[in-house]
Amino acid sequence: MVPSLGAPYPGAVDEPRANDDAPAVTFRLGFVPGATPAKWARVFRARHPEVALGLVPVTAAEAERAVIDGDLDAAILRPPVDRAVLHAVLLYDEEPVVVVPKDHLLAALEESETVDPADLTDEVLLQPADDVLRWAGSPDAPDDAIALPGRPPVQVPATTELAIQHVATGLGVLVVPRSLARLHHRKDLTVRPLASGPRAPVALAWSIEREDELTEDLVGIVRGRTVNSSRGATPAQTEEPSSKRGRGPGPRRRRATSRGRRRR
Repeated sequence: MVPSLGAPYPGAVDEPRANDDAPAVTFRLGFVPGATPAKWARVFRARHPEVALGLVPVTAAEAERAVIDGDLDAAILRPPVDRAVLHAVLLYDEEPVVVVPKDHLLAALEESETVDPADLTDEVLLQPADDVLRWAGSPDAPDDAIALPGRPPVQVPATTELAIQHVATGLGVLVVPRSLARLHHRKDLTVRPLASGPRAPVALAWSIEREDELTEDLVGIVRGRTVNSSRGATPAQTEEPSSKRGRGPGPRRRRATSRGRRRR
């Protein structure tokens, strides 16, 4: 549940007002785990010092509903979104990475080398309940999505954070967007890119019923529009990334001869 206006929430920032005697306008921008709204927030605050901008952490599962219900004015979230009620613009597209223990065979690969999905065939692949990657067979998965590799775990971790802990104890390996691996970084784990894995797009979403200056300006900021740029008359639409965008053959790599099994 997203906290009500004025209530304290994790990550909340008390914003200075241009005039403490004047009522503050509040704009609540939600962001999902792994998203980094700071650079856009700095620009927004510089342009609108009279506005109290609240950055509100929200789970990936809750973000869309929070915007639809009006608990958030906008949110940086993970598509897809309901296009009947929300506008959205793609911000960036993340690569998937494999999280393994430091002593795992795959950790011996160079940082630029990719892991082939076939290298995970004999691995227990943890898939947390809050997984945001769209594997083949999952809702809204692209047509060219690959199937989840590896063997299923005995239990499904409730969260990505818990799954990371399971990797550290040797219960399996994990595939997540790079930002989530960075968010839950541990010194006893390492990450390597997964070749041909599902991409993880991140977008800014807001209600189609909102046609106010603050929302329009925020959209312009995330799209790189300067304060002197002309404002487009057409609402921004969701720009779904191409299933092949950002993918290529990648660097040549040596194959893990034991299919990625851990050394014991």
